[in-house]
Amino acid sequence: MQHGKARTDNYAWLRDENWQEVLRDPSRIDPAIRKALEAENAYYEAVTLDLEGLRKDLLREMRGRIKEDDATVPMKDGPWRYWSKFREGGDYPIFMREAIAGGEEEILYDGDKEGKGAEFFSIGDVSHSPDHKLIAVAVDRLGSEYYTILIRDAATGAEFSEHIESTDGVGAVWTADSKAFFYVERDDNQRSKWVKLHKLGDDPAKDKLIYEEPDDGFFLSVSKSQSGEFVFIHSGNSTTSEARYISARDPETVPVVIEPRTPGVEYSVEHHGDEFYILTNADDAIDFKIMRAPLGAPQRGNWSDWIGHEQGRYILSMTPYKDYFVRLERRNALPQLIISDYQGGEYAISFAEAAYALGVDAGYEFDARALRFSYSSPATPRQVFDYDLQSKARTLLKTQEVPSGHDPSLYAVERIMATADDGVEIPVTLIRLRSTSVDGTAPVVLYGYGAYGITIPAGFSTNILPIVDRGVIYAIAHIRGGAAGGRQWYLDGKFGNKENTFTDFIAVAKTLIEKKYTCEKNIVIYGGSAGGLLVGAAVNQRPDLFAGVIAAVPFVDVLNTISDGDLPLTPPEWEEWGNPIDNEDAYGWIAAYSPYDNLKAEAYPPIMATGGLTDYRVTYWEPAKWVARLRNDAEGGPFILRMNMEAGHGGSAARFEQLDERAHLYAFALKVLGRDGAKPVGHKPSRPPTE
Repeated sequence: MQHGKARTDNYAWLRDENWQEVLRDPSRIDPAIRKALEAENAYYEAVTLDLEGLRKDLLREMRGRIKEDDATVPMKDGPWRYWSKFREGGDYPIFMREAIAGGEEEILYDGDKEGKGAEFFSIGDVSHSPDHKLIAVAVDRLGSEYYTILIRDAATGAEFSEHIESTDGVGAVWTADSKAFFYVERDDNQRSKWVKLHKLGDDPAKDKLIYEEPDDGFFLSVSKSQSGEFVFIHSGNSTTSEARYISARDPETVPVVIEPRTPGVEYSVEHHGDEFYILTNADDAIDFKIMRAPLGAPQRGNWSDWIGHEQGRYILSMTPYKDYFVRLERRNALPQLIISDYQGGEYAISFAEAAYALGVDAGYEFDARALRFSYSSPATPRQVFDYDLQSKARTLLKTQEVPSGHDPSLYAVERIMATADDGVEIPVTLIRLRSTSVDGTAPVVLYGYGAYGITIPAGFSTNILPIVDRGVIYAIAHIRGGAAGGRQWYLDGKFGNKENTFTDFIAVAKTLIEKKYTCEKNIVIYGGSAGGLLVGAAVNQRPDLFAGVIAAVPFVDVLNTISDGDLPLTPPEWEEWGNPIDNEDAYGWIAAYSPYDNLKAEAYPPIMATGGLTDYRVTYWEPAKWVARLRNDAEGGPFILRMNMEAGHGGSAARFEQLDERAHLYAFALKVLGRDGAKPVGHKPSRPPTE
């Protein structure tokens, strides 16, 4: 009973009462629940038995597009260069370095060796100390995202005796003298609660508490300024933030608050010279601006505008270097890189394609003269550049190699607009073979997310090409709830406006039909996590429109989850969805769209859901309950669940197992679209994967 309204949940028994223990030890799950999940996996295998050959083909094609012994471009840090690589047939990265003055390459951490034989293994971070003598490695062996930090001698590999448990996976933020580091510890509810300082050689149980976050609804993180002079402690949710700073040279001082948290005001901080630089939405700067404040008095009353607010120019991030200031922003749903000096001059780096993605690697050095960035588009493999900040020369360092061959000219990349129910224009990115006719008959996989202000980039993915090569159009809907159109787009897709996310997505599907890309019942909708909520809500509204649904670790039991303040992520989520415990209006919003609570007694298309037993973000019982209820309440189907019994939210962390998981999703999509017998065009099959 909630707000006078009664709900009956016939599948609540699938939630283990000891779910917190299951996150730390999956073997402790109730035997009856384990039996039910294993039965779901057996049913999935039976229903999709005819797809085994197609899955192998897709896996072979995806793997054939990966350079197995690939490496990142080395990044300079003082006398060393650092990079990571994969070996042929290896699942995990190997972290490397070499001396600039000459010498042999050194292995700092061998992921294949460390992860050998593990049911689950994930490397959160490998960070070297400022004096280059030590590394701190964060590893997770359960999939529940409780990471353990290990400390090793960089030259010999000798491991220190202390292991720091229950950290957040971001790893260590070293002090300037390399004798200690800061880290974030999580509580038993998987919430980041404490920033602690570990001195090398000490018992972790005696680590000094630097800051404790009192609000369960706030996430906590720790980072270092690009200058290396300050450590920042950041607390925040999706609408409010607060930052503290400590000198990296004097780490035991009390952290100083830059500006106390004010509801609705967000800010992040960087450092240059005698000032802090503050990226914020203060003063109604909805798409953010950059302000400056003196180090000795950084409170909001002393903030002054530096780069003012401009509606429609959404400033995403900032990186200050000694002589140049770089910011990443978005206009018209496309990213831009802007280079400024500190005297008022600035210019943009230009890009030509209709849709593309950018990434910035800030590097290790404050006095860098070159900016490292990456560029790709749905048809253009990832390119890594160094951009000389003074001469403006762009040097191509690496182009993603596709061993089995890739010809960008075979593909058409388009950006179209769909008109939402309220008249807003929604961008849609498409990739298809040029030979795929736009005559209203092509099958489509339509992907969406639409939450937390996250914008899905229009970048290159070798994984989607096997389905595109079989005549499928792959579309990304840049809907509200994300921030493709600026921060207001995010605000227009949350709380009581959440319905915009779903109707935008349906409007995109209808536009693809109207523009003759496809037709009804020829679209598979695909989303994961909050995108699983999206596709679950969309299919409830229009079960007649779609050919199938892929819901990866889907957040579908929204009303129950957001009404349970004990679950790990529920308190922070109240700033995204509303608090149905205290707010009857929020209860009404969520009750109106929660996929689990709004199933219809109608014919639904085939639906495939996935889950992870140690997933604390979207707990395993959400997809399990949803699929069970679909079978009971709806018609059509089939409704199938593939539960990973050894992993969490992200599935396997092993790169080839990840490809296999993706092959299962795409084989399902091809089958319901009637393309499971199609042969790929324009791609040479590679050798079989190494056994």
